[in-house]
Amino acid sequence: MRNFLMQSLVTMAAAAHLMAADPAWKITPAAQWTQEDARQVLAASPWSKEIRAVITRRLTEDQLREGGQMGQPRGIGNEGVDPKGSGPTVSPNVFSGPGGDDRSPRSLSRPITLKLRWESALPVRLAELKSHEFEPPTLQGDGYSIAVYGVPSAKIKGDPTQLGEPLKNLAALKREGKKDVRPVRVEVFQQESGLVIVYLFPLSAEISKKDGRVRLEAQIGRIVFAQDFELSEMEFMGKLEL
Repeated sequence: MRNFLMQSLVTMAAAAHLMAADPAWKITPAAQWTQEDARQVLAASPWSKEIRAVITRRLTEDQLREGGQMGQPRGIGNEGVDPKGSGPTVSPNVFSGPGGDDRSPRSLSRPITLKLRWESALPVRLAELKSHEFEPPTLQGDGYSIAVYGVPSAKIKGDPTQLGEPLKNLAALKREGKKDVRPVRVEVFQQESGLVIVYLFPLSAEISKKDGRVRLEAQIGRIVFAQDFELSEMEFMGKLEL
């Protein structure tokens, strides 16, 4: 009997610990979320992840000419990505040294932090309303909407959809054993904190829990990244939410 009581106490304690460790969005109705609960959904949840992307090195002029280009590419993901004062310390065309201090930061790849967020997911939309942080002003359209925050500003001007057109063929949702899904629309917005890139993928992709995980791969100028999302973790109120 004593062993049974001890076992029960241990089980109850473990259950209480698990409940305490669960985030609010799992155990609290959305109507009762605090602003801090909402911020947690938007900052660190299965639908919102801070990731490490890579800024690839600048090509030399010789390499650009070999690829049929003249001069460094400009625009989104190319301008504003290099630190101030990081101009070349040697000839921009020839890097003859050992590849150490004689090379400028622009000639080396390096990491950058971005945030990915499934804007179309119900818990994200509810959290944005609660925290008064509204999603980018995208065009209407059904689909899986994923936003990329933290792309360095390029001081761009123009229609968001036209600005995003060159990025459409440089992004895909990938699942094991299934065809890659390309976005039907990409929009680019200038915000105070930098650029926001919004990808809209078609609902015809029919992503389900059976897929296990979905991987977003994309290139934005010199910025390259890939991130997996575990679909089993992206349930809200008993339903897969994307």
